[in-house]
Amino acid sequence: MKTIGQVLKEARAKKRYSLKRLEELTKIKLNFIEALEKESWGVLPPFPTVLGFVKSVSTALNIDEKTAAAVLKRDYPPKPEAVNPKPDAASQFVWGPKLTFMVGVGIVLAAIAGYLIFQYTKFVSPPALSVVSPKEGQVVTEGFVTVQGNTDTDAKIIANNQPLITDQNGKFKIELEVSLETKEVFVKAISRSGKETVVSRKIEVE
Repeated sequence: MKTIGQVLKEARAKKRYSLKRLEELTKIKLNFIEALEKESWGVLPPFPTVLGFVKSVSTALNIDEKTAAAVLKRDYPPKPEAVNPKPDAASQFVWGPKLTFMVGVGIVLAAIAGYLIFQYTKFVSPPALSVVSPKEGQVVTEGFVTVQGNTDTDAKIIANNQPLITDQNGKFKIELEVSLETKEVFVKAISRSGKETVVSRKIEVE
């Protein structure tokens, strides 16, 4: 059984046509005609174009077009199918025990770092201090005035150079002795790092 290349080459030889002559008749490049006769599919265009070449050459060589087309379809190599490579399992995201452990460790480390930063910031910052008594410009008719407020739990409190005691929540309250010469009450909160916060309230002793 003859191949399409043999059929075309023998018909051309029978007609005594050179490749150049067949190129002139069909307007197909000589190298394509030669590739058809040698069945060098790799250097030829896609199948639809090759089929058109075969039909043109068949007409020029008085070969039945349908027969030549059928032989071509039989001989033309099948188009290689695209093969989808098997997905690399390693590239797929998988949540496993190892990742859970690493995430857990990361959360713990972040929590520790956050706590240390908070503690350091608190250590180097002045303590909070709120004084609810005495009020600014308060008139005192007795020999003492109530000093009351709230501060950080680890801060020291001094009112007019007199140390005060705070409870576990940082609250303090004391009856501070005053005299006619007392014009102001200074409340000072001192942190462990030595940072100070001072609130002063002017009073009028009568």
